[in-house]
Amino acid sequence: MDVRWKALLLGSLVLASALVLLPRAGLPSLSGAVEEQAGQEEPARSEARQAEQDQEQAATEQATAGHEPELERALVMFLEVPRVVFPAVPFDVLISARGVVPEDSVAFSLHFGSGELVREGVLAGEETVIENVVLEEGGDKRLVLTLDRMTRTSHLRTVPGILTILPPLLAIILAIVTRQVIVSLFLGIWLGATFIYGYNPLSALLRTVDRYAVEAASDPGHVSIMMFSLLLGGMVGVISKSGGTRGIVEAARPLATSPRRGQLATWVMGIAIFFDDYANTLIVGNTMRPITDRLKISREKLAYVVDSTAAPVVSLAVISTWIGYEVGLIADSFTALGITESPYLAFVRSIPFRFYPIFALVLGFAVAMSGRDFGPMLKAEIRARTLGKTSSDKAVPLADFDSPTLSPDEGAKTRWYNAAVPILTVVVATLVGLYVSGMSALEPSGREAPSFYEVIGQADPYASLLWASFLGCFVAVLLAVGQRILSLRRAMEAWLGGIRSMLLAIIILILAWAIGAVCRELHTADFVVKSVSGSLSPFLVPAVTFLVSAAVSFATGTSWGTMAIIMPIAVPLSYKLSMEAGLDPNQQHVILMGGISSVLAGAVFGDHCSPISDTTIMSSMASACDHVDHVKTQLPYALLAALTGVVVGDVPSAFGLSPWMSLFAGTVVILLFVRLFAKHAGGKGVG
Repeated sequence: MDVRWKALLLGSLVLASALVLLPRAGLPSLSGAVEEQAGQEEPARSEARQAEQDQEQAATEQATAGHEPELERALVMFLEVPRVVFPAVPFDVLISARGVVPEDSVAFSLHFGSGELVREGVLAGEETVIENVVLEEGGDKRLVLTLDRMTRTSHLRTVPGILTILPPLLAIILAIVTRQVIVSLFLGIWLGATFIYGYNPLSALLRTVDRYAVEAASDPGHVSIMMFSLLLGGMVGVISKSGGTRGIVEAARPLATSPRRGQLATWVMGIAIFFDDYANTLIVGNTMRPITDRLKISREKLAYVVDSTAAPVVSLAVISTWIGYEVGLIADSFTALGITESPYLAFVRSIPFRFYPIFALVLGFAVAMSGRDFGPMLKAEIRARTLGKTSSDKAVPLADFDSPTLSPDEGAKTRWYNAAVPILTVVVATLVGLYVSGMSALEPSGREAPSFYEVIGQADPYASLLWASFLGCFVAVLLAVGQRILSLRRAMEAWLGGIRSMLLAIIILILAWAIGAVCRELHTADFVVKSVSGSLSPFLVPAVTFLVSAAVSFATGTSWGTMAIIMPIAVPLSYKLSMEAGLDPNQQHVILMGGISSVLAGAVFGDHCSPISDTTIMSSMASACDHVDHVKTQLPYALLAALTGVVVGDVPSAFGLSPWMSLFAGTVVILLFVRLFAKHAGGKGVG
């Protein structure tokens, strides 16, 4: 039996064993879980109808007993609570009381089964949200609502913390071992849904499809990313069929004459497109792929260079689609602590402390300039140089732009500008779209002459990318048809062929977003943070913060989600621990900057190398690389940059070493490592 199927079988056995052993760990059995679930209040709105029927019956019974029949006959109430709560993590509760109008002034009280009051007040309408409810460790899991002498009880479900990490862990391990990314992600989602839905695997299987996959695919931001990717794929299809791709390869032949120059050109282009990671990934990958193929550079190496200049460079840029979000998180933390320093200035001052993304860029340049590689990447480069195979024989590229249906006709004129003009249109349209949408967002505030940073920070990147990719398609078709290279019918066929080539990547993106939703519902990130929290020396806060952020982002595949979770914890921790330790103001500021930078840098780590990160998937997609091959070959490089950042950067700088000295020392370490341990791919056999 093939080792991949053995691993898949082993994963299935682990899944089954986990479900069987749950009762022995003090958890309800499957049948018991179902019975318990049937006897308790479920948060989903699908059960609202039953709750209404029960309440109407109760209201009728009380009415016959003489208790204010007019109001109670009309009043129907129920509680909506999260499916899973995590101790000490705030959650929201929705009180729905149909038939209530503001004039009724119906009083309510919400308390735990132990009698501990959560909130009390007067309902202002049919729906009232109670925010920041906290279940203490070991607390009563019953939540009781009292409303006009009627009560409603909901049972809060918790999941053992160790189980919350299993879904992403299963998906990642199975994907690497079996190379079946779709199956691995699906099993990870199913396992997580099983924990969420009362350990009922059948219900979880159905929810995997009708809830998590559907919600992932219908989120407006996700739809924009899919549309942008599909439109850009269609544009590339037209460019390829019209001969533009071949033309740009021929035009670049005098410049990109060696693998070194090809890699350096890719790295420089990645630095140049610094304003958005999605645009960076898809534009650079699609532009450089035909050139690197001609130079016998492996698809794995192309995907690595593309990925290492996407999130890292965008996270450092003072003008990008990220900066508004990053500065906003810093501002919220500063406001809560009463810190008067400018959040934007703090962001800028934290840049020298952002060791991981900086060292990731340095390492990408070092391997491109030296032509040296190590680990699995070296084998991939040897295969490409000696055998001319840019992908392995077992590779399943996320996009297939090498299809004969997208190849130009024999004898067709190959003009470089048929590729360059649509790509340039996408770049320019993205920048213009960011500016226009940012100005529109700032217009209601009445601000005069806002800075370019403020405009970009308030821009809508999704709309901008959609506009740009659509215009790119329009220009590509116009050029092909206008020069009579393709008829309109054949141009549209090529456009549809390019879209079809993106289907596998879109499916994987949907599943990656779905497992991210499962992780959020299970509070995977909260468990990771809680597991490593405790008494810390303030000098270790930056290093520990980076490691926690890296672990969370790798497990969940989201950099922005990681920032949102860790920043409100790391900033107060850095600020208060340094004050309690009696450090002088300069040292306190260094620890604070280290904490902020470590959150941002650690979040980029997962975005850079997690197999369930959208930008990692899009790097594989734009480079037409096998996704598992991309992850396996890139991970050693990411770990080298991360380890150097922690050992040479986070720890010494926290103890007072200038971050500039740490950057210099880390750069020297990386260059020495590449010189001593990396090898040239040319002229060697396949090992």
